[in-house]
Amino acid sequence: MTVEHVPDETPRSSPPDHPASGFAEASGRRRHYDVFYGLAPLPEDDGRPCAIVLGNCQAESVRVLLGDGPAASVRTVRVPPVFEMGAEDLPHLTRLLGHVDILVAQPVREGYRGLPLGTAQVSRLLSERARVVRIPPLRYAGLYPRHVIVRSGPAGEAGDPPLAPYHDLATASMAAGRGAIDRVARDGVRTIAEESIAELERREREHDTVLASDLLLPAGVEAAHTLNHPGNPVLVGMVRRVQARLGLPADAADPGRTLLRSIYAPVLPETCRALGLPAGAAREGWSIDGGPVSDEAVREAHLGWYAEHPGLAAHVLEVRARTVALLHG
Repeated sequence: MTVEHVPDETPRSSPPDHPASGFAEASGRRRHYDVFYGLAPLPEDDGRPCAIVLGNCQAESVRVLLGDGPAASVRTVRVPPVFEMGAEDLPHLTRLLGHVDILVAQPVREGYRGLPLGTAQVSRLLSERARVVRIPPLRYAGLYPRHVIVRSGPAGEAGDPPLAPYHDLATASMAAGRGAIDRVARDGVRTIAEESIAELERREREHDTVLASDLLLPAGVEAAHTLNHPGNPVLVGMVRRVQARLGLPADAADPGRTLLRSIYAPVLPETCRALGLPAGAAREGWSIDGGPVSDEAVREAHLGWYAEHPGLAAHVLEVRARTVALLHG
């Protein structure tokens, strides 16, 4: 997926939505976003500004850190991620935007998925008093140099790989008959990390977002749980900068639980050595929805899936040819 203007997505299954006339009859999804759907009232106006965060799967974590209780500087409303929104959600979004004082948004291109969900389009529906702060979609490949997201061509038609929704270039290489990538080159890992940060810096400049790129390296292995699931230190640091840009107290704090914790990817020992991280930072397997899953199990599932989609593994390798070359050194 093009990451400029379009949030990275990690789809998760949701209860099917259907028309409902009341709270008891509403689907689980509507109950989860009850204020958005008008099933519950807006937070009481107590003088604090009302804010929403619009974007990908990272947006809800940003909302939690920005204000999720009476002690926060803002009142917030939970909204669905943009990749889950359909045409039936637009009236609810339009209604809510009329009450919003602060829109925190990731850059979304105009006409996203054929709907007027672009950041500029949504911003035009705000009242004159409202303020907009843009935040970057966070993707960091340094800890996961073999993992990529590819949704072009046949990859877009096939959807995400099973179990773990990331292509492992080592597995794709095996599936394409090009042999395994047994070890990753130290210099290649460093270059992948540097280029990943440089790309994020470019997007920050292009879209005038708050900065987060400088938070990644200091966070070490806590920088990201997966390619596009940042860790708490990065999210907290970014939200403090959102607060500062709004003139609010920059007091976002760790909530005492790990955000974006649905999936953790393995961290290779050679990656830790290349990035100067402690040996104990390495992770052998995956954690998916709270349970351990071996890297071998994910690899076997992906190999079977590639076999069901001829040519897909070769397409992934072609799209990420430079990364493959860096891994080989």
